[in-house]
Amino acid sequence: MHRFTVALVLSLSLTMLLPGSATAEDFLIDTKGSHAFIQFKIKHLGYSWLYGRFNDFSGNFSYDESNPETAKVEVIIKTASVDSNHAERDKHLRNSDFLNVDEHPEARFVSTGFAESGNNKAELTGDLTLNGVTRPVTIDVEHIGHGPDPWGGYRRGFFGTTMLKLADFGINYDLGPASTEVEMILSVEGIRQ
Repeated sequence: MHRFTVALVLSLSLTMLLPGSATAEDFLIDTKGSHAFIQFKIKHLGYSWLYGRFNDFSGNFSYDESNPETAKVEVIIKTASVDSNHAERDKHLRNSDFLNVDEHPEARFVSTGFAESGNNKAELTGDLTLNGVTRPVTIDVEHIGHGPDPWGGYRRGFFGTTMLKLADFGINYDLGPASTEVEMILSVEGIRQ
């Protein structure tokens, strides 16, 4: 029995030292400290850019430096929190022409894959549910950095962008030929749990 216990302890210890055996760390996206942003930009009539953001969202992610392909992300956006810095336009964005927030109060992203491409860059794939429609999306990601914070915690940050075709999510309001896609701009800082 003693030999079995020693062998078990040794094998577990060796397993923990092997590359790729580290476990993923879980992070809560820091929306309370305003260290995470979900923004968007879309052309206005093809003449200028209109910028906006979502003020209310939450999410989490897990990340293992030894096995980044196992990363997982989930984000929930309260669609009524859309903010384009213009009250009348925001009211229009909330109605059935666009986000239809009464019927679809949340948008949700759930990752399905993560592939590093070098130089802190990666592709995050997942399913985005928006306006009651779920579609696969790919987000170009940059790992910004990680380390301890001044409050005794540990943080990790990412930046990402993706293009969404409005019609893919049942948003068919005619904004003109220059305004059929919206660019999502994501800046995420997570606090290790």
